[in-house]
Amino acid sequence: MSAALDDKNVNLPDHLERVRAAAERAIAPIRPTGESTEAPQNLLFSAQRTDAGRKLPPYYLVYFLLVDLLKFKNLGQFEKLAWSVPIDYKGKAYLIEHRKMGLGIFVDNPQAHETEAAEIAARIQKATKAARPYFEWRAESAVNGSKLNVKNHTGELHQRFQYFLGEYKNIVGEIQREDERRKKLSLEERISGWNGYFSEPYTLTEKSAWLASSVIDAFFSFTEHVFIHLAILQGKIGTGSEAASLASTDWANKFKAVFDLQEPTSKRFYDDLTEIRRQHRNFVAHGSFGKQGEAFTFHSGAGAAPVLLPHMRGSRKFSLTGPSTVKDPAAIQVILSFMEYLWSDAREPARIYLQRTNLPAILTMAADGTYARAMQSCEEMESLAEYLVGQWSQSADMDW
Repeated sequence: MSAALDDKNVNLPDHLERVRAAAERAIAPIRPTGESTEAPQNLLFSAQRTDAGRKLPPYYLVYFLLVDLLKFKNLGQFEKLAWSVPIDYKGKAYLIEHRKMGLGIFVDNPQAHETEAAEIAARIQKATKAARPYFEWRAESAVNGSKLNVKNHTGELHQRFQYFLGEYKNIVGEIQREDERRKKLSLEERISGWNGYFSEPYTLTEKSAWLASSVIDAFFSFTEHVFIHLAILQGKIGTGSEAASLASTDWANKFKAVFDLQEPTSKRFYDDLTEIRRQHRNFVAHGSFGKQGEAFTFHSGAGAAPVLLPHMRGSRKFSLTGPSTVKDPAAIQVILSFMEYLWSDAREPARIYLQRTNLPAILTMAADGTYARAMQSCEEMESLAEYLVGQWSQSADMDW
Protein backbone atom coordinates (compact mmCIF):
# COMPACT_ATOMS: atom_id res chain seq x y z
CA MET A 1 0.00 0.00 0.00
CA SER A 2 1.49 3.33 -1.05
CA ALA A 3 0.49 6.79 -2.06
CA ALA A 4 0.74 7.44 -5.79
CA LEU A 5 -0.39 9.79 -8.49
CA ASP A 6 -3.59 8.81 -10.28
CA ASP A 7 -2.06 6.86 -13.15
CA LYS A 8 -5.13 7.29 -15.37
CA ASN A 9 -4.98 11.07 -15.23
CA VAL A 10 -1.32 11.86 -15.80
CA ASN A 11 -1.15 14.90 -18.08
CA LEU A 12 2.16 14.79 -19.89
CA PRO A 13 3.79 18.18 -20.58
CA ASP A 14 4.52 18.91 -24.23
CA HIS A 15 8.30 18.82 -23.77
CA LEU A 16 8.07 15.21 -22.56
CA GLU A 17 6.41 13.98 -25.76
CA ARG A 18 9.92 13.75 -27.23
CA VAL A 19 10.90 11.58 -24.26
CA ARG A 20 7.93 9.30 -24.94
CA ALA A 21 8.98 8.97 -28.59
CA ALA A 22 12.57 8.18 -27.58
CA ALA A 23 11.37 5.51 -25.15
CA GLU A 24 9.17 3.97 -27.86
CA ARG A 25 12.15 3.75 -30.20
CA ALA A 26 14.34 2.26 -27.47
CA ILE A 27 11.86 -0.44 -26.51
CA ALA A 28 10.99 -1.53 -30.07
CA PRO A 29 10.08 -4.14 -31.24
CA ILE A 30 8.31 -4.67 -27.90
CA ARG A 31 4.68 -3.50 -28.25
CA PRO A 32 1.29 -4.09 -26.61
CA THR A 33 -0.35 -7.42 -27.41
CA GLY A 34 -2.91 -7.53 -30.22
CA GLU A 35 -5.04 -9.96 -32.21
CA SER A 36 -2.00 -11.20 -34.13
CA THR A 37 0.01 -11.98 -30.98
CA GLU A 38 0.63 -15.69 -30.42
CA ALA A 39 -0.46 -16.60 -26.87
CA PRO A 40 -1.70 -19.77 -25.14
CA GLN A 41 -5.26 -19.45 -23.84
CA ASN A 42 -4.19 -20.03 -20.24
CA LEU A 43 -1.04 -17.88 -20.35
CA LEU A 44 -2.11 -15.80 -17.34
CA PHE A 45 -2.12 -18.93 -15.17
CA SER A 46 0.57 -21.06 -16.80
CA ALA A 47 3.34 -18.51 -17.44
CA GLN A 48 6.53 -19.14 -15.47
CA ARG A 49 9.42 -16.90 -14.45
CA THR A 50 12.49 -16.54 -16.68
CA ASP A 51 16.00 -16.05 -15.31
CA ALA A 52 16.52 -13.03 -17.57
CA GLY A 53 13.68 -11.19 -15.86
CA ARG A 54 15.88 -10.71 -12.81
CA LYS A 55 17.83 -8.11 -14.82
CA LEU A 56 14.87 -5.74 -15.14
CA PRO A 57 15.03 -2.25 -13.56
CA PRO A 58 13.12 -1.60 -10.29
CA TYR A 59 9.44 -2.51 -10.51
CA TYR A 60 8.17 1.07 -10.16
CA LEU A 61 10.30 2.30 -13.08
CA VAL A 62 9.06 -0.54 -15.28
CA TYR A 63 5.45 0.24 -14.34
CA PHE A 64 5.84 3.97 -14.99
CA LEU A 65 7.55 3.23 -18.31
CA LEU A 66 5.09 0.68 -19.66
CA VAL A 67 1.75 1.72 -18.17
CA ASP A 68 2.05 5.47 -17.60
CA LEU A 69 4.35 6.64 -20.36
CA LEU A 70 3.85 4.10 -23.15
CA LYS A 71 0.21 3.20 -22.33
CA PHE A 72 0.58 -0.57 -22.23
CA LYS A 73 -2.47 -2.28 -20.69
CA ASN A 74 -2.32 -3.29 -17.03
CA LEU A 75 -4.49 -6.34 -16.35
CA GLY A 76 -4.74 -5.38 -12.68
CA GLN A 77 -4.34 -7.21 -9.40
CA PHE A 78 -4.72 -10.89 -8.72
CA GLU A 79 -3.85 -13.10 -5.77
CA LYS A 80 -0.15 -12.54 -4.94
CA LEU A 81 0.10 -10.23 -7.97
CA ALA A 82 0.27 -6.42 -7.86
CA TRP A 83 0.09 -5.82 -11.61
CA SER A 84 0.44 -7.64 -14.92
CA VAL A 85 1.35 -6.16 -18.31
CA PRO A 86 1.15 -8.39 -21.41
CA ILE A 87 3.63 -7.53 -24.17
CA ASP A 88 4.28 -8.69 -27.71
CA TYR A 89 7.86 -9.48 -28.65
CA LYS A 90 8.41 -10.69 -32.20
CA GLY A 91 4.84 -11.94 -32.38
CA LYS A 92 4.82 -13.91 -29.12
CA ALA A 93 3.14 -12.97 -25.82
CA TYR A 94 5.10 -12.45 -22.61
CA LEU A 95 4.01 -11.07 -19.26
CA ILE A 96 5.82 -8.42 -17.23
CA GLU A 97 4.49 -8.96 -13.73
CA HIS A 98 5.17 -7.76 -10.21
CA ARG A 99 4.47 -10.80 -8.05
CA LYS A 100 5.02 -11.31 -4.33
CA MET A 101 8.44 -12.83 -5.09
CA GLY A 102 9.42 -9.86 -7.23
CA LEU A 103 9.32 -8.39 -10.72
CA GLY A 104 9.91 -10.69 -13.67
CA ILE A 105 9.35 -11.71 -17.28
CA PHE A 106 6.97 -14.66 -17.54
CA VAL A 107 6.23 -16.97 -20.45
CA ASP A 108 5.12 -20.51 -21.18
CA ASN A 109 8.11 -22.88 -21.39
CA PRO A 110 10.65 -20.30 -20.09
CA GLN A 111 13.73 -22.44 -20.78
CA ALA A 112 12.98 -22.30 -24.49
CA HIS A 113 12.66 -18.49 -24.44
CA GLU A 114 15.53 -17.31 -22.25
CA THR A 115 17.29 -15.64 -25.18
CA GLU A 116 14.19 -13.62 -26.06
CA ALA A 117 13.59 -12.78 -22.38
CA ALA A 118 17.14 -11.44 -22.12
CA GLU A 119 16.52 -9.28 -25.20
CA ILE A 120 13.29 -7.97 -23.64
CA ALA A 121 15.10 -7.09 -20.41
CA ALA A 122 17.79 -5.26 -22.38
CA ARG A 123 15.18 -3.28 -24.36
CA ILE A 124 13.36 -2.27 -21.20
CA GLN A 125 16.66 -1.23 -19.61
CA LYS A 126 17.42 0.95 -22.63
CA ALA A 127 13.94 2.48 -22.66
CA THR A 128 14.16 3.19 -18.92
CA LYS A 129 17.30 5.25 -19.49
CA ALA A 130 15.60 7.15 -22.31
CA ALA A 131 12.62 7.87 -20.03
CA ARG A 132 14.69 9.34 -17.19
CA PRO A 133 13.38 12.93 -17.70
CA TYR A 134 9.86 11.55 -17.38
CA PHE A 135 10.68 9.80 -14.09
CA GLU A 136 12.17 13.03 -12.74
CA TRP A 137 9.00 14.88 -13.68
CA ARG A 138 6.85 12.24 -11.96
CA ALA A 139 8.93 12.44 -8.80
CA GLU A 140 8.76 16.25 -8.72
CA SER A 141 5.00 16.16 -9.29
CA ALA A 142 4.58 13.70 -6.42
CA VAL A 143 6.67 15.75 -4.00
CA ASN A 144 4.68 18.90 -4.75
CA GLY A 145 1.47 17.10 -3.78
CA SER A 146 0.26 15.11 -0.80
CA LYS A 147 0.06 11.64 -2.37
CA LEU A 148 3.32 10.68 -0.73
CA ASN A 149 4.56 8.60 2.20
CA VAL A 150 7.42 9.52 4.54
CA LYS A 151 9.37 6.55 5.88
CA ASN A 152 9.23 6.08 9.63
CA HIS A 153 12.48 5.04 11.37
CA THR A 154 11.39 6.23 14.81
CA GLY A 155 11.48 2.78 16.41
CA GLU A 156 14.93 1.96 15.05
CA LEU A 157 16.42 5.30 16.11
CA HIS A 158 14.84 5.00 19.56
CA GLN A 159 16.37 1.54 20.00
CA ARG A 160 19.79 2.98 19.12
CA PHE A 161 19.31 5.69 21.75
CA GLN A 162 18.22 3.14 24.37
CA TYR A 163 21.21 0.91 23.61
CA PHE A 164 23.78 3.65 24.19
CA LEU A 165 21.88 4.90 27.23
CA GLY A 166 21.95 1.41 28.75
CA GLU A 167 25.69 1.07 28.12
CA TYR A 168 26.30 4.50 29.63
CA LYS A 169 24.32 3.63 32.76
CA ASN A 170 26.28 0.38 33.13
CA ILE A 171 29.60 2.27 33.06
CA VAL A 172 28.33 4.88 35.52
CA GLY A 173 27.33 2.04 37.83
CA GLU A 174 30.81 0.54 37.53
CA ILE A 175 32.39 3.89 38.40
CA GLN A 176 30.19 4.23 41.48
CA ARG A 177 31.01 0.72 42.65
CA GLU A 178 34.73 1.33 42.07
CA ASP A 179 34.57 4.57 44.06
CA GLU A 180 32.89 2.78 46.95
CA ARG A 181 35.49 0.03 46.86
CA ARG A 182 38.39 2.49 46.91
CA LYS A 183 36.99 4.33 49.91
CA LYS A 184 37.59 1.20 51.96
CA LEU A 185 41.25 0.88 50.94
CA SER A 186 44.27 2.18 52.81
CA LEU A 187 46.42 4.94 51.28
CA GLU A 188 49.07 2.40 50.22
CA GLU A 189 46.44 0.17 48.62
CA ARG A 190 44.95 3.14 46.75
CA ILE A 191 48.34 4.19 45.36
CA SER A 192 49.07 0.63 44.28
CA GLY A 193 45.64 0.32 42.72
CA TRP A 194 45.98 3.53 40.71
CA ASN A 195 49.06 2.14 38.94
CA GLY A 196 47.04 -0.80 37.70
CA TYR A 197 44.06 1.43 36.89
CA PHE A 198 46.03 3.62 34.49
CA SER A 199 47.70 0.60 32.87
CA GLU A 200 44.31 -0.44 31.39
CA PRO A 201 43.70 0.49 27.71
CA TYR A 202 40.80 2.76 28.63
CA THR A 203 39.66 4.03 32.01
CA LEU A 204 36.04 3.84 33.14
CA THR A 205 35.88 7.64 33.06
CA GLU A 206 36.96 7.71 29.41
CA LYS A 207 34.40 5.07 28.51
CA SER A 208 31.63 6.99 30.26
CA ALA A 209 32.53 10.18 28.35
CA TRP A 210 32.48 8.36 25.00
CA LEU A 211 29.19 6.66 25.76
CA ALA A 212 27.65 9.93 26.96
CA SER A 213 28.61 11.48 23.62
CA SER A 214 26.99 8.53 21.83
CA VAL A 215 23.81 8.92 23.88
CA ILE A 216 23.60 12.62 23.04
CA ASP A 217 24.27 12.02 19.35
CA ALA A 218 21.63 9.26 19.23
CA PHE A 219 19.13 11.54 20.97
CA PHE A 220 19.50 14.34 18.44
CA SER A 221 19.34 11.89 15.52
CA PHE A 222 16.12 10.46 16.99
CA THR A 223 14.49 13.82 17.60
CA GLU A 224 15.45 15.30 14.21
CA HIS A 225 13.55 12.41 12.64
CA VAL A 226 10.60 12.26 15.01
CA PHE A 227 9.95 16.02 14.88
CA ILE A 228 9.23 15.77 11.14
CA HIS A 229 6.75 12.96 11.71
CA LEU A 230 5.13 14.78 14.62
CA ALA A 231 4.65 17.85 12.44
CA ILE A 232 2.89 15.65 9.89
CA LEU A 233 0.63 13.98 12.46
CA GLN A 234 -0.20 17.41 13.91
CA GLY A 235 -1.32 18.57 10.47
CA LYS A 236 1.39 21.22 10.18
CA ILE A 237 2.83 19.54 7.06
CA GLY A 238 0.67 18.29 4.21
CA THR A 239 2.87 18.03 1.10
CA GLY A 240 6.12 16.38 0.14
CA SER A 241 7.77 19.72 -0.58
CA GLU A 242 6.90 20.94 2.92
CA ALA A 243 8.32 17.75 4.45
CA ALA A 244 11.49 18.07 2.36
CA SER A 245 11.84 21.72 3.33
CA LEU A 246 11.57 20.93 7.05
CA ALA A 247 13.96 17.97 6.71
CA SER A 248 16.61 20.29 5.24
CA THR A 249 16.47 22.71 8.18
CA ASP A 250 18.45 22.45 11.40
CA TRP A 251 17.34 20.81 14.65
CA ALA A 252 16.13 24.10 16.15
CA ASN A 253 13.65 24.75 13.35
CA LYS A 254 12.37 21.19 13.54
CA PHE A 255 11.77 21.67 17.28
CA LYS A 256 9.86 24.90 16.63
CA ALA A 257 7.68 23.13 14.05
CA VAL A 258 6.32 20.89 16.81
CA PHE A 259 6.49 22.91 20.03
CA ASP A 260 5.18 26.35 20.94
CA LEU A 261 8.05 28.33 22.47
CA GLN A 262 5.51 30.58 24.17
CA GLU A 263 4.82 27.63 26.46
CA PRO A 264 7.35 27.87 29.35
CA THR A 265 8.23 24.17 29.56
CA SER A 266 8.83 23.91 25.83
CA LYS A 267 10.97 27.05 25.92
CA ARG A 268 13.03 25.74 28.84
CA PHE A 269 13.70 22.45 27.07
CA TYR A 270 14.52 24.29 23.84
CA ASP A 271 17.11 26.47 25.57
CA ASP A 272 18.67 23.59 27.52
CA LEU A 273 18.81 21.21 24.57
CA THR A 274 20.14 23.88 22.22
CA GLU A 275 23.03 24.49 24.61
CA ILE A 276 23.69 20.76 24.94
CA ARG A 277 23.67 20.38 21.18
CA ARG A 278 25.98 23.35 20.74
CA GLN A 279 28.54 22.05 23.20
CA HIS A 280 28.46 18.30 22.74
CA ARG A 281 27.75 17.95 19.04
CA ASN A 282 30.06 20.78 18.01
CA PHE A 283 32.78 19.09 20.03
CA VAL A 284 32.71 16.28 17.48
CA ALA A 285 31.75 18.33 14.41
CA HIS A 286 34.56 20.87 14.82
CA GLY A 287 37.51 18.58 15.31
CA SER A 288 37.13 17.77 19.04
CA PHE A 289 38.68 21.09 20.08
CA GLY A 290 36.85 21.10 23.40
CA LYS A 291 33.18 21.66 24.15
CA GLN A 292 33.79 25.41 24.35
CA GLY A 293 36.02 25.43 21.26
CA GLU A 294 39.20 25.93 23.25
CA ALA A 295 41.49 25.07 20.36
CA PHE A 296 44.48 27.12 21.50
CA THR A 297 46.16 28.04 24.75
CA PHE A 298 48.49 30.99 25.12
CA HIS A 299 51.29 31.52 27.60
CA SER A 300 50.58 33.79 30.55
CA GLY A 301 51.55 34.35 34.14
CA ALA A 302 48.49 32.32 35.10
CA GLY A 303 49.70 29.40 33.02
CA ALA A 304 48.20 28.09 29.80
CA ALA A 305 44.97 30.03 29.08
CA PRO A 306 42.41 28.76 26.53
CA VAL A 307 41.47 30.81 23.49
CA LEU A 308 37.94 29.99 22.34
CA LEU A 309 37.18 29.39 18.68
CA PRO A 310 34.71 31.90 17.20
CA HIS A 311 32.28 29.24 15.90
CA MET A 312 31.40 28.38 19.51
CA ARG A 313 30.60 31.99 20.35
CA GLY A 314 28.62 33.12 17.30
CA SER A 315 31.16 35.79 16.39
CA ARG A 316 34.33 36.26 14.42
CA LYS A 317 36.39 37.24 17.47
CA PHE A 318 38.44 35.06 19.75
CA SER A 319 37.73 35.17 23.47
CA LEU A 320 38.88 33.94 26.86
CA THR A 321 35.35 33.35 28.14
CA GLY A 322 32.29 31.45 27.05
CA PRO A 323 29.14 29.92 28.51
CA SER A 324 29.54 27.32 31.22
CA THR A 325 29.96 23.72 30.12
CA VAL A 326 27.04 21.32 30.63
CA LYS A 327 28.46 18.19 32.27
CA ASP A 328 27.55 14.83 30.77
CA PRO A 329 25.33 13.63 33.66
CA ALA A 330 23.39 16.90 33.66
CA ALA A 331 22.99 16.81 29.87
CA ILE A 332 21.67 13.27 29.91
CA GLN A 333 19.25 14.09 32.73
CA VAL A 334 17.82 16.92 30.63
CA ILE A 335 17.48 14.54 27.69
CA LEU A 336 15.66 11.92 29.76
CA SER A 337 13.28 14.55 31.12
CA PHE A 338 12.56 15.75 27.60
CA MET A 339 11.89 12.20 26.37
CA GLU A 340 9.05 12.00 28.90
CA TYR A 341 7.78 15.43 27.88
CA LEU A 342 7.96 14.53 24.18
CA TRP A 343 5.17 11.96 24.42
CA SER A 344 3.02 13.80 26.96
CA ASP A 345 -0.30 15.65 26.66
CA ALA A 346 -1.61 16.11 23.12
CA ARG A 347 1.42 14.34 21.62
CA GLU A 348 0.79 11.04 23.43
CA PRO A 349 -1.27 9.44 20.61
CA ALA A 350 1.62 10.03 18.18
CA ARG A 351 3.80 7.61 20.15
CA ILE A 352 1.40 4.78 19.31
CA TYR A 353 1.74 5.45 15.58
CA LEU A 354 5.41 6.35 15.36
CA GLN A 355 7.15 4.20 17.94
CA ARG A 356 4.96 1.12 18.17
CA THR A 357 4.55 0.59 14.42
CA ASN A 358 6.73 0.92 11.34
CA LEU A 359 3.98 2.72 9.44
CA PRO A 360 5.12 5.63 7.28
CA ALA A 361 3.56 9.04 7.62
CA ILE A 362 0.96 9.24 4.85
CA LEU A 363 0.69 12.83 3.70
CA THR A 364 -2.78 12.37 2.22
CA MET A 365 -3.99 11.56 5.73
CA ALA A 366 -2.43 14.76 7.00
CA ALA A 367 -4.04 16.77 4.21
CA ASP A 368 -7.54 15.30 4.65
CA GLY A 369 -7.59 15.57 8.44
CA THR A 370 -7.38 11.83 9.23
CA TYR A 371 -4.35 12.27 11.46
CA ALA A 372 -5.84 15.32 13.17
CA ARG A 373 -8.89 13.25 14.16
CA ALA A 374 -6.73 10.34 15.33
CA MET A 375 -4.59 12.67 17.45
CA GLN A 376 -7.64 13.53 19.56
CA SER A 377 -7.17 10.42 21.73
CA CYS A 378 -5.05 7.31 22.17
CA GLU A 379 -8.11 5.18 21.39
CA GLU A 380 -8.62 6.89 18.03
CA MET A 381 -4.94 6.46 17.16
CA GLU A 382 -4.96 2.80 18.23
CA SER A 383 -7.88 2.19 15.90
CA LEU A 384 -6.23 3.95 12.95
CA ALA A 385 -2.88 2.24 13.50
CA GLU A 386 -4.51 -1.19 13.76
CA TYR A 387 -6.41 -0.61 10.53
CA LEU A 388 -3.35 0.61 8.62
CA VAL A 389 -1.12 -2.21 9.88
CA GLY A 390 -3.71 -4.66 8.55
CA GLN A 391 -3.83 -2.88 5.20
CA TRP A 392 -0.04 -2.79 4.99
CA SER A 393 0.24 -6.49 5.80
CA GLN A 394 -2.37 -7.33 3.18
CA SER A 395 -0.56 -5.20 0.61
CA ALA A 396 2.83 -6.76 1.40
CA ASP A 397 1.36 -10.25 0.99
CA MET A 398 -0.55 -9.14 -2.13
CA ASP A 399 -3.77 -10.52 -0.65
CA TRP A 400 -6.17 -8.42 -2.69
